[in-house]
Amino acid sequence: MQTHGLEPDFPAAALLEANAARPPAPHADIRDLRALAWFSIDNDDTQDLDQLSVAESLPGGATRLLVAIADVDALARRGSAVDAHAALNTTSVYTAAGTFPMLPPVLSTDRTSLHEGQERLAVVVEMQVEDDGAVTQHQLYRAAVTNQAKLTYDGVSRWLDGDGPLPASASSARIQEQVRLHDHLATRLRRWRQRRGALDVRTPAARPVLEQGRLIDLRADDRNRAKDLIADVMIATNAATARFLAQAGFPSLRRFLQSPRRWDRIEALAAALGTVLPPEPDAVALERFLTDQRTRDPEGFGDLSLRVVKMLGSGSYVAAAPGAPELRHFGLAVSDYAHSTAPNRRYPDLVTQRLVKACLAGEAPPYSHAALAELARHCTLQEDNANKVERTVLKAAGAALLQGRIGDAFDAIVTGAAPKGTYVRIAQPLLEGRLVRGVEGLDVGDALRVRLVGVDAARGYIDLERA
Repeated sequence: MQTHGLEPDFPAAALLEANAARPPAPHADIRDLRALAWFSIDNDDTQDLDQLSVAESLPGGATRLLVAIADVDALARRGSAVDAHAALNTTSVYTAAGTFPMLPPVLSTDRTSLHEGQERLAVVVEMQVEDDGAVTQHQLYRAAVTNQAKLTYDGVSRWLDGDGPLPASASSARIQEQVRLHDHLATRLRRWRQRRGALDVRTPAARPVLEQGRLIDLRADDRNRAKDLIADVMIATNAATARFLAQAGFPSLRRFLQSPRRWDRIEALAAALGTVLPPEPDAVALERFLTDQRTRDPEGFGDLSLRVVKMLGSGSYVAAAPGAPELRHFGLAVSDYAHSTAPNRRYPDLVTQRLVKACLAGEAPPYSHAALAELARHCTLQEDNANKVERTVLKAAGAALLQGRIGDAFDAIVTGAAPKGTYVRIAQPLLEGRLVRGVEGLDVGDALRVRLVGVDAARGYIDLERA
């Protein structure tokens, strides 16, 4: 982390501040919504809960959706020592050796986390979703909320699929009704975006598997029905928040994915599978191709998704001035998209929250467009650095797993091709290594067979050659 400009430890002043932080007293601008059937869905071991949601069916097929986002700014004030550390790292760093949170745990996993049964302050994004999945109305306000049920992705997915029960805390009829309503609502939101070119790709991340404290495997952390549900609701929330700031004439931080520069490579990939794509980037045509391939070859769709994602390139943060033209996110098929739903874990979300709260209070924007432009550059850089740290530690874990397998061959996909090196990803265990021989003619997205020629767990090196 230090090599990549990230601080692994909290300064003493930040820890003292965090321990002393207390939420402000409620005032007239904070609505009391504690009695609503709020619930959260996250990983089994997650303690930094950022958002809750609740929904209500309306006449005519529409749905009222409320998403409550933890008011992290109330305890992590701008200009504080806690804020300075968060502004430097800009993100929590999740490694196979442990998590390095953006905020001190006394905040992120306790006082600013939306724990079950605990009253918390939140910023609420209220939306009206029509029967066709379009979000036609939105408003934002502050509120006091209480999480009525902490649910998990795997548990909710099994219950929705009829393979298991919800936990005892979610046994009430109103929470079960909420989960089913959210599942239907998320499907409508997703289909609305897919008709406009939202890309349904599936690129599994590696999850360390431990047995009695010892790493035994790196397996794919696959998507499921509940993860899709939360993703669709959060995308709608982020877009509504960006529109709110734009309509108020506030500058903002946006998450942006431009049209792919390597569209010719995507065209060639589709052509090799019997599909002709338009000569210019076309998200709707690309999504139709992906949908067709998912039906034809579900087992191979993960590798195809990875190839497409690598050709699309990475997203970035940009500053949007008041009245600036819309910024369309190519992969999500939404315009004016801001990260806002994870202020415990991502600094851009905390910045967005401060902008929203200033707007609601009738105050001037706390950040100028120039300040946001510099934050956008820094947050994009630190996100990339955090990804490098996570990959390095993951490769160290993978190198330890692969000791004793020199000479074994694996199917692989090229994930990076640059003068500094060519990198490939293998599937079992799920990790990335450097191709040290046989790189000629390879490009991002190519599929090939590789052989393991060396590992160095201490440095995280996994060396492969083209087989």
